[in-house]
Amino acid sequence: MLEDEILSEFRASQALLEGHFLLSSGRHSAHYLQCARVLMDPMRASRLAAATAAKIPRDLRHQIQKVVSPAMGGVIIGHEMGRALGVEAMFVERPTGTFELRRGFALNPGEKVLMVEDVVTTGLSSREAIKAIEQAGGEVIAAAALVDRSAGAVDLGVPFFPLVALNFPTYAPDELPPELAATEAVKPGSRAKP
Repeated sequence: MLEDEILSEFRASQALLEGHFLLSSGRHSAHYLQCARVLMDPMRASRLAAATAAKIPRDLRHQIQKVVSPAMGGVIIGHEMGRALGVEAMFVERPTGTFELRRGFALNPGEKVLMVEDVVTTGLSSREAIKAIEQAGGEVIAAAALVDRSAGAVDLGVPFFPLVALNFPTYAPDELPPELAATEAVKPGSRAKP
């Protein structure tokens, strides 16, 4: 899929929002990608996952034994990536603020894992998820996401394969441009506190 086709999928599902948003990372942006909306259509989710899986080199794809994604945002795309790769998918969640496997999910020691996110901005949630996967015995051999908001700048410590890399500017709270500072921020993400 080309970038225009991917963004068309987001626009068609009203998942590319404009305004003033407080991101899960604590940064502010005039753009927000609501992946839950783009993924609510199962056929679209399947297409996007297949396109994301195709970004991963074939030799690496064949090593993946499990897909693990962080809840909430990564659950649907993680499941669809598991389907696209023909492996089981599970998720980590934060019942007490730190990611962990629950619900009977488990990894065998050394099991090769693809960590899948919906959107990566600073990589904080991704790195936290990778840490939880490793603590559970998995070996994260790569990460994937629908969108890399860092436009390639983020370092997750493993090879990273986003479907699309976008450069929507983000701002620290004390660096807001006047047009954002003049409006109240909306917090559409899944993390309770930045």
